[in-house]
Amino acid sequence: MNRFLAELKRRNVIRVAGLYLAGAWLLVQVTGTVLPFFNASLSIARTLTIVLAVGFIPALVLAWVFEWTAKGLERDSSREDVVSGEPRSGKGFDRLIMVVLALAIGYFAFDKFVLAPQRQAVVAHEARREGRSDAIKDSFGERSIAVLPFVDMSAAHDQAYLSDGIAEELLNLLARVPQLRVISRSSAFAFRERKDAIPVIARKLDVGYILDGSIRKAGDRVRITVQLIDGRSDTLLWNGTLDRPLDDIFAVQDEIGASVVAQLKIKLLGNPVPKTRRTTLEAYTLYLQAMAMPLQDKASYDRHIEMLKRVLGMDRNYVPALTALAIAYSAQANFALIDPAEGYRLALATADQALVLEPGNSQALGVKADIALRHDGDLAAAARFIQMALQTGHQDLNDMNIAEDVAKALGRMDDAVAIDEYIVARDPMQAIAYSQLGIAYQQAGRLDESIKASRTALDMEPGQTVTHFIIGTSLLLKGDAKAALAEVQREPFEPFRLFGEAMVYHSLGDRAKSDAVLAQIIAKYDKDAAYNIAYVEAWRGNIDSAFAWLDKAVEYKDTGLPMLIVEPLFARLHNDPRWPALLQRLGKSPEQLAAIPFKVTLRGAANPGP
Repeated sequence: MNRFLAELKRRNVIRVAGLYLAGAWLLVQVTGTVLPFFNASLSIARTLTIVLAVGFIPALVLAWVFEWTAKGLERDSSREDVVSGEPRSGKGFDRLIMVVLALAIGYFAFDKFVLAPQRQAVVAHEARREGRSDAIKDSFGERSIAVLPFVDMSAAHDQAYLSDGIAEELLNLLARVPQLRVISRSSAFAFRERKDAIPVIARKLDVGYILDGSIRKAGDRVRITVQLIDGRSDTLLWNGTLDRPLDDIFAVQDEIGASVVAQLKIKLLGNPVPKTRRTTLEAYTLYLQAMAMPLQDKASYDRHIEMLKRVLGMDRNYVPALTALAIAYSAQANFALIDPAEGYRLALATADQALVLEPGNSQALGVKADIALRHDGDLAAAARFIQMALQTGHQDLNDMNIAEDVAKALGRMDDAVAIDEYIVARDPMQAIAYSQLGIAYQQAGRLDESIKASRTALDMEPGQTVTHFIIGTSLLLKGDAKAALAEVQREPFEPFRLFGEAMVYHSLGDRAKSDAVLAQIIAKYDKDAAYNIAYVEAWRGNIDSAFAWLDKAVEYKDTGLPMLIVEPLFARLHNDPRWPALLQRLGKSPEQLAAIPFKVTLRGAANPGP
């Protein structure tokens, strides 16, 4: 045995074993760190580990048989200068082992002190998010559902507005049941093509049940086929086919809603199952056509509004048409498609009309909250209206978005982030939800999480606007101006691309380019982007100019002003005595904001904090 061990040492087999094990460990560790960065499959790391394990014995055999010499690789027995028991030269192996061990120790230290804290922060954040998600799911139990768009089975396939409309009405009906978690329309309707099996859809939407169906319209009759499916087992729990006159459509929807509630065994604490709002068949058909329109520009908004007015001409008390009209007027004002003052006036009048007919209507209250926030600058009124809207129990995602804006305007970023994470849980297939979450993370100072959420949005929808700008400014705030430039130059929305370039060129020391881009911004967007120009100048260190542009933003009632106190790009203004004076003038001083009561309880969320 002693002679065998001595021979192992002479042939450098023990050195090769140490070198192999150290090198294999280092390779596996580095691979495990690098692969997730490229979203590569873990099977690559598993395959590498197996190959290295299998190769260990052959490596030792080769070390026994062969030796590196000045002439190259030679068999031990073929060398004329070999004397039995004479040790091979191991200095090269010793130096190589020392290099590999040094690399291994260096990597170990880098992993422990640099990578591990970052991993722990990500794990902690994911645990918080999963904890909130679990709390929501625990609150609802298995009572969660997605309503997929119904299939148009009509002969001419020209009833998509009706099939989508009926599915959306059912979704809204079920969403008014407090004990039921309902996935948003935008995420559920992302599966219109039915390319995935029901269990896959249920898993992606994280729901227990799927409501699916089809409609077939012939003359004045409609046949609606509906099925309720257990999303985990793909088991049909209930189905029904209802062949009725079109003017019975509301009764059909109520019947389907009641059947779903009964199948899910939801105890309504003595409250009746919500009912569909009634109107005439002609008005309802026109309403569905109006709501099916894509709204992209002033012309499409004008057609949408005209159709809603015709609906109200048939039934002036139809609240869904009134709230849709109020939202349309407000959107036109927000996008400067009409005079903002006139648009907001029309929106408020229409919302108030809806509230007279249906006190507590959440969508009408949401419109009033949005206008109070963006146009009137009345934070107290905005907080009051949006809390009233959410207290109705129908936590509409549009209202949740307004609540998130109000939370930001009040400087309560913990609440704002929690609301955005809740929206992502309710609307998991929408890029805009992740984009908004990325903005909230940036405003909360959580820059790495902002970049991650924003990249998720771009993975889902590469053309998502403002998102490259958010990644770029997050990188800029982290001190990486070169990477920031690459990001902002990919921003498809020109104003924000220019805002980003003006700041990044300044940080890169190219004052001439920064000045040129800013001049271009002012020439094209001075009145529409006074708030944005102010933070560009703040970043460039032009403090007097930044305050001058903020004064213009106040004069123009710039819709960006509600975010003033949470915008990180204004950080250089915070130590200037004009900053607290400006906040006091706008009703945004810490004392003024603290005096405004605001509390949003997320339905099913045990802990609304981050």
